[in-house]
Amino acid sequence: MKVLFVASGNQGKASPVVKAQGDALVKAGVDVDYFLIKGKGFKGYLKQVLPLRKYWKAHHYDVVHAHYSLSAYVASLAGVKPLVVSLMGSDVKATGWHSRAVRLFSNLFRWRDVIVKSKDMADAVRISPVQIIPNGVDMDLFVPMDQNMCRQKLGWKDGEIHILFPANPDRPEKDYALAQQVVKQLGENVAVHVFKNVGHDDTVYYYNAADAVLLTSKWEGSPNVIKEALACCRPIVSTNVGDVKERLTGIAGCYVAETREPDELAGFLKRALDYNGPTMGRDAIFSAGLDNGQILKKIKDIYSKVIKS
Repeated sequence: MKVLFVASGNQGKASPVVKAQGDALVKAGVDVDYFLIKGKGFKGYLKQVLPLRKYWKAHHYDVVHAHYSLSAYVASLAGVKPLVVSLMGSDVKATGWHSRAVRLFSNLFRWRDVIVKSKDMADAVRISPVQIIPNGVDMDLFVPMDQNMCRQKLGWKDGEIHILFPANPDRPEKDYALAQQVVKQLGENVAVHVFKNVGHDDTVYYYNAADAVLLTSKWEGSPNVIKEALACCRPIVSTNVGDVKERLTGIAGCYVAETREPDELAGFLKRALDYNGPTMGRDAIFSAGLDNGQILKKIKDIYSKVIKS
């Protein structure tokens, strides 16, 4: 089975989320190539329509899999097929026109299948066929580790409370300002760490070094950072976005705030810190079928059905 991934490549490579899925599929026996789109905004992406069409005609692929809506628009206009599309969250949650554009393109160009990450994404996009398949977790990479060893490796100070904000604070939808308001209520001697210029394989040390993980996003699909933190058995506090509530409900040491009020989030964060131990998050990942093995089987099944039809 030969699959072409179409995705943004403005950083010279595919995003960690896309690359992780591609690498996992390769390990599962799928031949994956990449066409990386380098351009800013819709106009920048449009310049890649003809190059993609030329590349596709020069090669043979059983399936083309576009990641994020803008890449799917380029693939549609280039006429590549059969086309499977993965939407990630901001594609349908940021503004209303995103959902309308997705519906328009999926109908006009007859996308063979659409993968979304959570039920609320499926409800927002309102197209068919649609499959709810969250990104899987590499359970060999994201494992519980000795906290002191991880802190020494990262150079985190002893005697401080370490809170991990698992996102780039420059992204407005992650709402780092809210996280700062929350952490401020913990008092002094607190250090906040963020994912900025951190390699994907290095994030496991950040999870394990942290006393608690705090996510304050305005919207999400099925945030990988929550599942990765669960796989590392860390206490977690999050706003109620995407499928986070489904992931965290019933796990001691993990909390989901019903509002975006700093007081509520701070109260849960204090409880998470008081928990002071590993959670049962890893068992929850396996039970929910969110490890890479089970997720990749679903994706390969979609590819097989598209090829057969």
